[in-house]
Amino acid sequence: MQPVATDPAAQSSADQTSSSQLLGTLAGIDPQKLAQLAQKIDLPALLNAASGMSAAQLGQLSGMLAGQGGGAAKKRELPAPDGDFYSVMATLSDRQRDIASRVRHFMETEVAPIMNEYWQRDEFPQQLIPKMRELNLMREIWNDDGSRTPDASVTEGIIIMEMCRIDVSTAVFFGVHAGLALASVALGGDEAQRAELMPKMLDLDLVGAFGLTEPEGGSQVSRGMHTTARREGDTWVLNGEKKWIGNSTFADVTVIWARDVADDQVKGFLLRKGTPGFNVEKIQGKIALRIVENGHITLENCRVQEADRLQNANSFRTTADVLRLTRAGVAWQGVGCAMGAYELALKYAQTRRQFGKKIGEFQLIQSHLVHMLGNLTAMQTMCLRLSGMEDAGQMRDEHAALAKVFTAARCRETVALARETFGGNGILLEYGVAKHFCDTEAIYSYEGTNEINTLVVGRAVSGLSAFV
Repeated sequence: MQPVATDPAAQSSADQTSSSQLLGTLAGIDPQKLAQLAQKIDLPALLNAASGMSAAQLGQLSGMLAGQGGGAAKKRELPAPDGDFYSVMATLSDRQRDIASRVRHFMETEVAPIMNEYWQRDEFPQQLIPKMRELNLMREIWNDDGSRTPDASVTEGIIIMEMCRIDVSTAVFFGVHAGLALASVALGGDEAQRAELMPKMLDLDLVGAFGLTEPEGGSQVSRGMHTTARREGDTWVLNGEKKWIGNSTFADVTVIWARDVADDQVKGFLLRKGTPGFNVEKIQGKIALRIVENGHITLENCRVQEADRLQNANSFRTTADVLRLTRAGVAWQGVGCAMGAYELALKYAQTRRQFGKKIGEFQLIQSHLVHMLGNLTAMQTMCLRLSGMEDAGQMRDEHAALAKVFTAARCRETVALARETFGGNGILLEYGVAKHFCDTEAIYSYEGTNEINTLVVGRAVSGLSAFV
């Protein structure tokens, strides 16, 4: 077999092509990456060897040096921020996932664009109420007769989580109305009161508020309520104050809890907008939940008809039943707030560049992200189990209290790490995490402080009470 003759001119042309290809590839490489490569391999020896390679071999080498693996250049897409690491949503029904999708769309398209403006204005955007009415969320949880749907707690939890992912204040408006106020009517009202109010409240034709906390006491109101009710014939005369009452500045009906001076029992009353002696002053200067309109209510010889006394709410037991029903929802608020903060931090870490690379490439930032995700995932799975127990009628006070203790603390930690990830930008409203950072302080304090809830759990597990 005769050797194949090689055309010197053709070989020279191929060599020139190969050299040009290699030089072109090297010119396109980030100098910092080229310097890093030179620390790991003998780059001059590699280039010398490359001079004897064929065009095909050189093409493969060029692709490797360019970080492309040969072939056409492809930019590796980073994973989208997703706080559902354990696929909690996959465990839900198709209906629940559809509800979650609708709420997420509403929050991203209707709330997110205006929330910073209203945060600065310290005002609730009431134009959202008709749009929220179209979602028909209340009827996913409650029936007209005051009973709850079979999966109400899980469904409500998912709604609250999706709301808090964008804005906790919107979820508080929803929770005060659909949880506290509506639950008071459902559990404490008689058939006539439920028939009158439930359909209107379910359709958001009436907005509700819930007046329990007082200026001199939040946790102690079960034993030391100062607001009083005195009966005079078919009328009750109410005197006292309530503080931190969400929605109260514009609510159509506010449930007021007062101590009956005759039997010292706590009773519930329906205060309609415009009732003489019922005055509301908007609380100013908050650093958390600024979009929620909290009111300081003053009751001065406020007269309420017997027909507007909640007929089945004759002791603090009913009040406690309402709070137990809604405490799981507050735990879900911590989940949603942490989810929103984590996803914002992850997206920022994927795009923000410092010292020549994305900050997500630094080990300390990845440590923050993993810590946040671990907290979030534990919170999600705990709350999902808690709500499942509530829907099955198995949840007790200590179960809800433990979830509130855990999620409030872990949310606080997670949001702090998220804000830290943003550096100085973390205190600017435009980046989103600052609002979560402030709002988590309210979650940590209301619906039972973490200290009180800790004692509730401690009493249950030890059999010993630390309460006075």
